[in-house]
Amino acid sequence: MKRDQVLEIKKALANATRLDILKWLKDPASNFPPHSELGHFDFGVCGQFIQEKSGLSQPTISNYLATMHKAGLLIPTRHGKWTYFQRNEKTIQEYINEMKNNL
Repeated sequence: MKRDQVLEIKKALANATRLDILKWLKDPASNFPPHSELGHFDFGVCGQFIQEKSGLSQPTISNYLATMHKAGLLIPTRHGKWTYFQRNEKTIQEYINEMKNNL
């Protein structure tokens, strides 16, 4: 993992709500209802549901999700007019390994 990505991930994780989002997305069925258009979590969770659970404004959550995507922590998938977000488990595991091996 490149140093720049490690720093981007650290920045993204330096916020309680962004950490909460990662925790919520680890088990979406326990934290969110399935979106009515899909009825499943194959593409993750609708951004609107994340915004509602957080209690923050839509622009704030959009910024948070964009920051997490830029860091490689989330995978967005557009389906119709909705964007769904899921954890990027590969990047998360690489980050964990990087911290174990180099910190």
